[in-house]
Amino acid sequence: MARIVFMGTPEFAVATLRALIEHHDVIGVVTQPDRPAGRNRQLQPSPVKQVALAAGIPVFQPEKIRRAEAVAELRQWTPDVYVVAAFGQILPQTVLDIPPFGSINVHASLLPRWRGAAPIQAAIRAGDAETGITIMKMDAGLDTGPMLSQRAIPIAPDETGASLHDKLALLGADLLIETLPRYLSGAVQPQPQDETRVTYAPQITKEDGDINWTQDAVTIERLVRAFTPWPGTYTFWNGQPLKILSGRAGDGQAEPGRVVETRQGYAIGTGSGLYYPAQVQLAGRKAMSTPEFVRGQPAWAGAKLERQPAASGQTQT
Repeated sequence: MARIVFMGTPEFAVATLRALIEHHDVIGVVTQPDRPAGRNRQLQPSPVKQVALAAGIPVFQPEKIRRAEAVAELRQWTPDVYVVAAFGQILPQTVLDIPPFGSINVHASLLPRWRGAAPIQAAIRAGDAETGITIMKMDAGLDTGPMLSQRAIPIAPDETGASLHDKLALLGADLLIETLPRYLSGAVQPQPQDETRVTYAPQITKEDGDINWTQDAVTIERLVRAFTPWPGTYTFWNGQPLKILSGRAGDGQAEPGRVVETRQGYAIGTGSGLYYPAQVQLAGRKAMSTPEFVRGQPAWAGAKLERQPAASGQTQT
């Protein structure tokens, strides 16, 4: 049986690690160092580390995997193959060259579409009809390696980043378990990606969730769904951040950012169409439906929402 070292960090990688533990010999796990989390900013182990420790598997947490001491540690494990799922660091060639069967990656898109750090959110934002999982053999580039297998699933009209994440995590685990033995036996040969069809999904920041109301309503709806639950989407009202947790695009027109009342409920003007927020949340307050929010904040009806806080001493109307 092949000696497998698994590399992964967030919740997305957990399903793949659990499947490997059930079906294969996982001799070690590499994950990101513990990071501060929560109100107390206490160090917290990654989801992958928690699963590995519960299974009694050795865990290695290099701050930088490309450092010579980290590479030396990995060599001592003498793996046959690496399996990687959302590890969080780019593997240098010195690491990729260690196992004789190379490194196999579980990527959450149908490559070459959406190479990069945030393929799940990118697929929803673009309005793609489908996405899926690609099992690929890694090289030193950013998701540029040859592919071993793919499996597609449709993107539902109400899909969020959270729901699609969970579907793809399970799909990735299933496809990896199906593909890995065939790859190790030579039954599957890597196939190059079509470089003419490449698109990129760059890293997301909190600032990317700042809604631009001059965009059309459909684009804004996709953004809200894609960024649920993280990094979230928000706007500003009277200098305060207001989270937009869910909603839908609809017909009609109003000044971009202007809150209007329609027969269908409260809506916000966009560059094209209206956006009907279903659930919102002021900083430090509980989430609530839009009608409930307006009952407590009647001045919101007719207000102008902005991308940045109002200047000191000014009030947005």
